[in-house]
This record gives sequence, C-alpha cells and structure tokens, in this order.
Amino acid sequence: MLENVKRIAVIGGTGKEGSGLAKRWAKAGYAVVVGSRDAARAQEKAAEFNAAEGIDSIIGMENLDAAQSADLVVLTVPYESHRSTLEYLKDALQGKILIDVTIPLVPPDIRRVVLPPGKAASLEGQALLGEGVKVVTAYQNISQVHLRQDAERIECDVLICGDDEDAKNTVIALTEALGMKGIDAGPLANAVAVESLTPVLLYINRKYKVKSSGIVITGLPTA
Repeated sequence: MLENVKRIAVIGGTGKEGSGLAKRWAKAGYAVVVGSRDAARAQEKAAEFNAAEGIDSIIGMENLDAAQSADLVVLTVPYESHRSTLEYLKDALQGKILIDVTIPLVPPDIRRVVLPPGKAASLEGQALLGEGVKVVTAYQNISQVHLRQDAERIECDVLICGDDEDAKNTVIALTEALGMKGIDAGPLANAVAVESLTPVLLYINRKYKVKSSGIVITGLPTA
C-alpha cells in the first residue's frame, strides 16, 4: 500500500463505475469512503458493499465530507454534474490528487466523440480547481463490467495522463492495486484522446454485441 494514501474517497461511489473502483481498492487494503449527495444513501450502499465483499473498510459520507476526509479523491459522476460537483468540492480538494474519471458523453448518441468546450473534462476540471489540485485522468476506458468481477486481474490497460509526475506515479500504483496495468500516457492535454476513446469503445460494444471492450497496449517491455 502507498504510504501517502491512507484513505480514498470515491465521489459518485454509489454508481456502477464508482462502486467497482471502491470495492476493488477496499479489497486491496485501502480505507475507502463512498461519497454521495445523500449521506444516508452513501451509508446504506457502503454497508451493502461491505457485506457483499466480506470486509468492513468502506464507509459512506456526503460528498463534501468524503472529500475532506480523504488523502486522494476520485470523481465518477456524469459529465452534466462535473462542473457543479467540482465547484462544490473545490476547497476540500486543495493540496490533493484528484483522479477524474469523467467522460464527456452527449446523449442520445453516446457512441460519437464530442469534445466539450475545454476539450476534455479533466482539462476543464484542472482549470476550475487551479494549481493547488493535481488532476490526473484515468479509468475512462475500463468497463464497469470488469471492475465488478471477482477476477484478481483485469486484462485491460489504463491510460493515465497528468502534469505532475509524482501524482501520475501514485495513480499507476493504485491501478496495480486494482489488478490492472497503469500506463503513463503523457500530460493532461492528452486526456482529450483518452476520454474520446470511450464513445469509440461503446460503438464497438454495440457493433460486435459485447459489453466490455477495452484496450491493451502492445510492445511495452515486460516487468
């Protein structure tokens, strides 16, 4: 476990993607806070997750309390809630790493790439939060189907972008704890490409009648 990460808060942790991340980190030995706009719902889901996994390391809190209590925060909310959630949490995130999992999907055609005004949700988040928060983008291309499976390893790679090398290395280590390979994919500007892969994967899922297509980067040296 990482010495600088004692507790992880997953904002939007009651949803499919957030709950999958929360449970896998908890099973890896991390203390995890599930955040929700409704504290009672967060507590209810945390108890449900603990019971399902046979653990007791997940607690539930309202989003702001969750962010304030954690060393590192993960944002897993729909794009339409992205800005308002970050504005609400801005002060609580200062001095911390924020892993932004947000995908700028635009219904009804979520299988078509549409760039948001700031080119990427993560770039918009960094601009809003300022230099006091180290924004790292990751996990947009990992299906919740994989995250919610019991398998120890997930055969997908995670592209990780950020402007702070130490923050990226922290997220790479946390990705290994999830059972996946984390790959340094460059500065936060490259989040434009990473986030845009998701609607492509969603199109592939429908075209080939699968539920969890992902990516694997070939040609890398083996550890």
